[in-house]
Amino acid sequence: MLFKYLLSRKSWEHSRQQAAAPGSGMTPIFSQMSDNSAWIKDALGAPTDLVIRTFTIGQAAHPCTVVCIDGLVDKVTIYEELIKPLLVYFSDYGITSMDEFAKQVASVIVANLDTEASRTLEDAVNTVLAGNCVLFIDGLAQMFSIDSQGWKSRGIEEPQTESVIRGPHEGFIEDLRSNTALLRRRLRDPRLRLRTYKLGLRSKRQVVLAYIEDIIQPEIVQEADRRLNSISIDDIAGSATVEHWIADSFLSPFPLISNTERPDKVSGALLQGRAAILVDGDPFVLILPISFVSNIHSPEDFYQNWLISTLTRVLRVFSGFIATFLPALYIALLEYHHGMIPSKLAFSIAGSREGVPFPAVVEAFMMETTLELLREAGVRLPKAIGQTIGIVGGLVIGEAAVTAGIVSPVMVIVVAVTAIASFSFPSYSFAISLRMIRFAIMIAAAAFGLYGIILAFIMISIHFVNLRSFGIPYSAPAAPFFAKDMKDTVVRAPLTFMEERPETMKPLDTKRLKKEGR
Repeated sequence: MLFKYLLSRKSWEHSRQQAAAPGSGMTPIFSQMSDNSAWIKDALGAPTDLVIRTFTIGQAAHPCTVVCIDGLVDKVTIYEELIKPLLVYFSDYGITSMDEFAKQVASVIVANLDTEASRTLEDAVNTVLAGNCVLFIDGLAQMFSIDSQGWKSRGIEEPQTESVIRGPHEGFIEDLRSNTALLRRRLRDPRLRLRTYKLGLRSKRQVVLAYIEDIIQPEIVQEADRRLNSISIDDIAGSATVEHWIADSFLSPFPLISNTERPDKVSGALLQGRAAILVDGDPFVLILPISFVSNIHSPEDFYQNWLISTLTRVLRVFSGFIATFLPALYIALLEYHHGMIPSKLAFSIAGSREGVPFPAVVEAFMMETTLELLREAGVRLPKAIGQTIGIVGGLVIGEAAVTAGIVSPVMVIVVAVTAIASFSFPSYSFAISLRMIRFAIMIAAAAFGLYGIILAFIMISIHFVNLRSFGIPYSAPAAPFFAKDMKDTVVRAPLTFMEERPETMKPLDTKRLKKEGR
């Protein structure tokens, strides 16, 4: 028995070497069905979740094999839409030739499932790992790849990071096809293109580039395609991996590609002439290119009156300045520019700081660092107690620090207002960038006072105007100046006034509002 096994194994190995295309790295499918199953089993390391089922069809009891991975496929679909129809159809069918038999099998399968024929075993392995099944027929050097994905996924829920009061409460999930369906449902445009990639040298994760063909500038699609094809890494862990790889500058703290969980935000971006990248297994969708003003826009702005939306955007910009410069301004005034503080306020601050052993900059760093620790702890803790820990911890630590005379009450107020202002931004990534810059500006204020703050502001502005997002200036439409695009920046004009798409994006179809007589 051992000699027979070794002889058969050696014969199979020899036939596999003979069948492999020289120099191509592709192994043609064997005509013997058992050889194909053994090749796949050997390639995958004989895993316990690999399912190989053999059944016979026709009066001649011709053997067929279905190969799939348990947990990735829908077993009911495989039986009801594949195996059962084959058994019923060929119950009275006599096999005349393999070619005719293959055509009959294909016609039965295609009537129920999406099917694709292939002639390499590498394709068979990739098909099985993607959550589909493959069908082998004994005597036929060809396989049928059958769409039978059926893994579990969570239902469509409201996005946790971008909740709105008015507007749709549905968000993307981890299933790629569900996400593309959400886009299709909102954009029933035949010119919506979904270009699919398989990225990751080992993971072969599906990535989709979405855009509207007659709106977007072709150079943006070409550049996005080039950068996506340049990704060479074992696994695309999620949209963050793609974002970090294809972003224009990895040294900038500001996000050059936006991410969102909201289908309405993505559809709105596509209609402006932008592109979106969807990654299988990640609910966050990337939007590109973007500019600075994209970070202060919320989907809710277009569900409210234009006056209300404009007011909220102005508040966001104002809160951005508070979150970035308020602690540094307090340090500069307290340490260098006492004369700029009104007398009564100066006396009040001096009285509250009596007995505090540290300078203002040390106070600010202590409180800001404590606040960041509480914020990080609140994120990592379970939701039921995370928010409570953040609020109660801040109050207790702040009160205890003031009572102990370590920090002044005014500094606690400054830090608290700064934290509240940083939460007003719809873009979480941009808010984190402001938190990082805040510490650098505090150091500049401690070293040079107001001159340091002004110098830091100039450096940030220079950095802004030099940034690009897929060729689009990050500071647009302010620099370079596009007068027409100013209708949807900090000020949101009425919808009837926004007749054209953003000039910054150079769209092919510039009109988005068609009035009568035009």
